[in-house]
Amino acid sequence: MSRLRFSGVLLGWVALVTGSGVGAAQEIRREAAREVGAEHDIRAKSILGTRVSLGGDFAVGTVEDIVLSPDGYAEYLIIQREGRYVPVPWAAAKFDFGRHTATLEITQERFREVPTYSREELPTLYEPARREKVYSFYGVKPRPGVERREERREERRDRNPPR
Repeated sequence: MSRLRFSGVLLGWVALVTGSGVGAAQEIRREAAREVGAEHDIRAKSILGTRVSLGGDFAVGTVEDIVLSPDGYAEYLIIQREGRYVPVPWAAAKFDFGRHTATLEITQERFREVPTYSREELPTLYEPARREKVYSFYGVKPRPGVERREERREERRDRNPPR
């Protein structure tokens, strides 16, 4: 498959999954490139399967999935470790795309405290309390905006209850 055609298929897939159109998919790509300082497009395929380590020394698993925020930003990596899934905020991972690796600056002891899940029990990661807790393990702050949007939705629901 040609590179151009693959890119179009990937954008279409992201738009379908997020339900937010190609504009959001393009924004995901721009956001990923900004955050990692990349001078080229970052594709999901180049992130999935990436080896993840703590401090560059201790291997902890591989990137199994990427979770997008409701507004189309790459928000979490899901790391597969020993048959369990570990949520990692996107902002906590430092990528080396040339070596197909990602590093987390967290101690082994602290990483063992991060909640893990089976595929069936993987929770909604945007619940404000859960989001804050996951981010706190890695010492990074959530990107502002998701909670406020959820609050506005709830306010609208309260003002306009279903009939």
